[in-house]
Amino acid sequence: MDLEAFICAAAASGASDLHLESQLTPATRVRGTLRVAGEPIPAQVLTEMARSVIGDEQWPVFLERRSFDLSKTIGGIRCRINILQTSRGVGMAIRLLSSFQATVEKLNLHPDLKKFTKHANGLILVSGPTGCGKSSTLAALIQEINLAEARHIITVESPIEYSFRPRRAFIRQREVGRDTPGFEQALLDALREDPDVLMIGEMREPETMRLTLNAAETGHLVLATVHSSTCAEALQRVVSSFPAEIQGSISAQLADCLVGVISQRLRFRPELGIRVPECEILTATHAVKTFIRTREFFRIAGALETGADHDMWSFQRYARWLDSRTNWFVPGNNPEPPDSEVTEAAPGVIPLLVPVARKSVKGGSGQKLLAPADADGRLEIEAVEGGLEIILKNLK
Repeated sequence: MDLEAFICAAAASGASDLHLESQLTPATRVRGTLRVAGEPIPAQVLTEMARSVIGDEQWPVFLERRSFDLSKTIGGIRCRINILQTSRGVGMAIRLLSSFQATVEKLNLHPDLKKFTKHANGLILVSGPTGCGKSSTLAALIQEINLAEARHIITVESPIEYSFRPRRAFIRQREVGRDTPGFEQALLDALREDPDVLMIGEMREPETMRLTLNAAETGHLVLATVHSSTCAEALQRVVSSFPAEIQGSISAQLADCLVGVISQRLRFRPELGIRVPECEILTATHAVKTFIRTREFFRIAGALETGADHDMWSFQRYARWLDSRTNWFVPGNNPEPPDSEVTEAAPGVIPLLVPVARKSVKGGSGQKLLAPADADGRLEIEAVEGGLEIILKNLK
């Protein structure tokens, strides 16, 4: 089997991840559970697969770093691929991404999340453990802005997982390693590129976090992800990433620019046959900002429980809302054209000019002029010798 066959087979089984390792049987993750099936893959075969995916030009980079990240559409399925060197040879960890364009409705998220995207500036954090759908939620929020408002959006990702087609927004996507050396350089560049919205795929290093906070403070709406299991832990992780002597100023900066935090985990719903996000949603109220400034993160849980009037959701209340929900989006049951195929003109986007039929007339000196088209009356003329008077005379 080639790589495309492995990926298509994994997608057909409903897998979210595919793991290939030299001399081992392929493994897939279905509904959070790892499953092993098939025959062991020879080391030479997997090495050839990896080289064909990376390409001859980038293969020396892999040999030097012993790992390589990229995203690619294989067999019609968008994949995020990590290729790594192991003790057995070459291995691959492949994440199979959604085949539909993520939106709040299509991810079965709560409509309250759309309110975060209405802010002109500030910081929105999406947190959760690895593989819980943070990138999909981030993509859904960006797509909500794209469909609703004319804003300049810059994304910095490693690698690019979801490709956005500009609708009302003007979108630029940059991939770390290919389009920019790193998140830090991309953030420094972005501040000189007139963005309205920034999306940061990962906040791992303190310098990335510092630049992200600065961008949120200087009039930009910034969306970023953090690895943590609750909203309070996400905020605490940001602050604790910095040296102790500056954590007070970082806490104040974070409190000033925070819009909200979304922490999520995936839960399998047997009646639907899919996993859906179960969220904890924190809104930056005056009380929450005070807890952040004083670094009393343990008090945020209480604010979540009593913050229903401020569109806050604890995991327990959100689970009850999911149980009472009746309208679901189930991938595969709601067919849609790919986002790359435009079926109608997007609102707010200037349409391309289409060539129109023309009829030619001759001027007094034999020059050919272009008269108005019959369809819409647009005038297209060529420059002629003699000036405007001769043109107007011959068009009468």
